[in-house]
Amino acid sequence: MNRSDEQLSELFTALAHVNRVRIVEVLRTEERCQCELPEQLGIKQSNLSRHVKLLTSAGVLRVRRDGTRMILSVADQRVVEILDTLREVQPVLSVPAGT
Repeated sequence: MNRSDEQLSELFTALAHVNRVRIVEVLRTEERCQCELPEQLGIKQSNLSRHVKLLTSAGVLRVRRDGTRMILSVADQRVVEILDTLREVQPVLSVPAGT
């Protein structure tokens, strides 16, 4: 497997959990403080931190400090476009073969 295949696999792995997709969706249009997300998403801070770490490692999210606050944003808007495209093709992929 070449490096670009590995990176693509890492991207899809990072997006392969509903909470990680939801995090990207919340950040799709604007950056937010990480402290705001647990309540909005209905998950614990520790769970959020684990997902943010994975998304950051995969290059999906960017994190910057503002004093003591961790500000999150989508690192590349093309990730949002990928999610949009997957939503468009998902109904087609859900149709059983031969129908």
